[in-house]
Amino acid sequence: MAAVGLKTTQYSLLANVARGALPVAELAERLGMERTTLTRNLKPLADAGWVATRAGADSRQRIVTITESGQEKVGEAYLVWCGAQQAFEQLVGRDAVRALHTQLETTLVQLTPLIEDLNHAHPD
Repeated sequence: MAAVGLKTTQYSLLANVARGALPVAELAERLGMERTTLTRNLKPLADAGWVATRAGADSRQRIVTITESGQEKVGEAYLVWCGAQQAFEQLVGRDAVRALHTQLETTLVQLTPLIEDLNHAHPD
């Protein structure tokens, strides 16, 4: 991602915002992070002109949207991401990559209740 001026976390965030405008709280939940962390991570993307926020249904709600230049950046980064994925698959093998994905998905399913409990116990 460095080749296109992004960190991998920034690419992930941009790609998620590109799927559709969402309130900050909903995007944070989808990404499994606190709103304050998300807001901090969105700042450099907003400063670069790749995302924008606008008022939501009430004045307290902020909706995150991707800009045209943000769409272009996601497209540019996607090509780099695909290349990295192909190189990784060639290095370790397709079966190993599939097994890794399966294990990650299983682990996330197992951790989701714990994460939700922690979020409810320690809201922002």
